[in-house]
Amino acid sequence: MSDAPTCIVAEDETLLRQALVTELARAWPALRIVAECEDGASAVEALAEHQPSVAFLDIRMPGLTGLEVAAAAADASPRTQIVFVTAYNQYAIDAFERGAMDYLLKPVKPERLDATVARLQARDAVPDAAQMAALLEKLGALPQPASAVQPLTWLTASAGRETRLILIDDVLYFRADQKYTTVMTAEGEALLRSSLRELLPRLDSNTFKQIHRATIVNLKAIAGITRDDSGRGTVRLKQRPETLLVSQPFMTLFKHM
Repeated sequence: MSDAPTCIVAEDETLLRQALVTELARAWPALRIVAECEDGASAVEALAEHQPSVAFLDIRMPGLTGLEVAAAAADASPRTQIVFVTAYNQYAIDAFERGAMDYLLKPVKPERLDATVARLQARDAVPDAAQMAALLEKLGALPQPASAVQPLTWLTASAGRETRLILIDDVLYFRADQKYTTVMTAEGEALLRSSLRELLPRLDSNTFKQIHRATIVNLKAIAGITRDDSGRGTVRLKQRPETLLVSQPFMTLFKHM
């Protein structure tokens, strides 16, 4: 790290992200924001690339939750201090206050951000990995705030001149294809006329996980995972012969599989 503190901000709601960035510029002028992320996958990649001093993570993000991003940070950027931006209730706040990480409640109030910044500036230690893991496990077991968007149950996609109706449970994986998305089932592929980024918020995050900037996999479709010497992984599927690449920062998702 350079002498100047660095930071990433991960929040999928544009206005909230911009507001937090503006408030950070006021509360901590020396802080250099090196990445603004709209989803969990780009946050994981930004952590690995920039190794920031601090990461402000929304709990609920498309693809990967803030908890999963924080877990990945333990490997990808172990010196990064984590601050969650959350809509959790008081029970979860109690857990935060006993943990190694800080938190901000939405909407973020300037005086609360000022207090968080003061704590971060005074804290000059590597996060306690064991304490962080225990807190993430506890938070992961708590009920999450209900999403306003119901997950997809089926979708329509094109296969040549045919329009196919595909049950979401039959999808093995999604792969980015320029402005569109390839949908892969056991029977073959079809083309969805929306981007991976547009699709992410409509998927059930308990079932579909992003394993690469361009790939989302159905966890139920995985037969096995292997890790190579570089730390990257390869996913084998139950119903397809091809394998899928797992970027090194995303391997944390599979530690317990």
